[in-house]
Amino acid sequence: MSSRQAQARSILTRPLETDSTLAAQLADNVPTHLWSADPSGRMTYTNRSMQTYFGGRLDQPIAYIHPDDRKGVVAIWRHSLRTGEPFDSELRLRRSDGQFRRFHVSGRPFRGDRNYIAAWHGQSIDIEDEKLARENLLNRIMELSIVVDMVPSNLWRLTPDGTTTLVNKHMADFLGREILDESTMETVMDTIFHPDDAAPVGNELGRCLITGDSFAMRYRLLRKDGIYRWMSGRAEPMRDKDGQIVQWFGLCHDIHDQVQAEENLRRTAERLAQATQAAHLAELSASIAHEVNQPLSAIATDSDACTRWLSLEPPNVERAIIAAGRITTAAVSAGEIVRRIRALFQHISQPRTLENANLLIDEVCRVMVDEIGAHAARITTDFDMDPPSIAIDRVQVQQVLVNLIRNALQSMDRTDKNERVLHIVSWREGHEAIRIEIRDSGSGFSDITRIFEPFFTTRKNGMGMGLSICRSIIESHGGRFWVANNEGGGATVGFTLPIEAEPVNSIAG
Repeated sequence: MSSRQAQARSILTRPLETDSTLAAQLADNVPTHLWSADPSGRMTYTNRSMQTYFGGRLDQPIAYIHPDDRKGVVAIWRHSLRTGEPFDSELRLRRSDGQFRRFHVSGRPFRGDRNYIAAWHGQSIDIEDEKLARENLLNRIMELSIVVDMVPSNLWRLTPDGTTTLVNKHMADFLGREILDESTMETVMDTIFHPDDAAPVGNELGRCLITGDSFAMRYRLLRKDGIYRWMSGRAEPMRDKDGQIVQWFGLCHDIHDQVQAEENLRRTAERLAQATQAAHLAELSASIAHEVNQPLSAIATDSDACTRWLSLEPPNVERAIIAAGRITTAAVSAGEIVRRIRALFQHISQPRTLENANLLIDEVCRVMVDEIGAHAARITTDFDMDPPSIAIDRVQVQQVLVNLIRNALQSMDRTDKNERVLHIVSWREGHEAIRIEIRDSGSGFSDITRIFEPFFTTRKNGMGMGLSICRSIIESHGGRFWVANNEGGGATVGFTLPIEAEPVNSIAG
């Protein structure tokens, strides 16, 4: 037989008197307080743990009870002694260092053969830490409950199958319903959605409950005053450590005012779009009139000049032929403008051609020679000696040059005739663009900040569309357009055109 087996056998065959020794050892070493009392209630035994707590034996246990608890505890103890009923109570007991801690004290009567009470046996369990933990937990729960009820949104909770188990006070107040239990809550939840939203919300929520996807929707809820208000609702699942959904938490906040504002904004935008369309139509009409008016004015001017040359004695046929040629050119230009306007409305692409900017400027100046002479102005030029080719809509850029030169001539009408000089320059601007400027010695711009506003003009018969249209044409070519007043008087209008511009669809002027 092994030594371990022999030891186990000796324990099993130990005399019964040793059991009392083991019981005493067990009682002294358990981490709780054990005690015994005689039938009169006098303490007869306390274990070592209890003696250590109180600093010795308890001859007068009542002295260790908190003063506020003594009366109630003594009454309960006397009742148990008198009736034989078990003793249970919570009280505060003073430790040897003077600190009071809460205990749960219980005692049971031990009865003899004739059913009389021979003794009382009991235990005192320190519940101070448990009580503090429970109080802290209750405080946290209360704080959380207050926070949930004070949140200015509707909060709710669902079981994994979609049963509503909680709504916060804000939501209950919004609904104006008294929610007593889960059955009442389900009845309420079935009646609060707008008829048009109930099915979509139910379908989407049902899908999320199956898939575990987050829920997010806009819908209308019935407020207690009978008005449906728009809500933005969201819900997220809470999962356990195994990834299983244990419940859903959701919130919805009132966005009714935002939705109304969005609807009002949409209606306003529609009205603005209609007004803008009307304004664009008016602007387009003015643009068409402005562009067509230029060649028509040229035709009228050259017709008058042709008549005058032929009325001389003898007739100046050579100059009349030149004027007649300009009439033909202007008529062709007018027809081209009309054709391009028609192409714009028919969304027909306009081809661009490679042109020499200097030659284009010279051509425009020759066409306008009589008009320049009528204003008693002189033209000076300073061109780039090796101009690059630029891809442009020839007619449109010609219209820009005609319009800018005509504006410059008209601005010098009040300038001394000897100082009416129109200077046109062109030069490369780096490797990317050619720059063209038209500088006059006229009156300049009175309000340069409004110069591109449609219908704003400083000329008596002006339409206020010319510069705005010119800028649109240049920008459609990928260039820049600007105006500035000169320091010594007059103004400069300039623009750039890309050297390597790719042919793209142009806009009608």
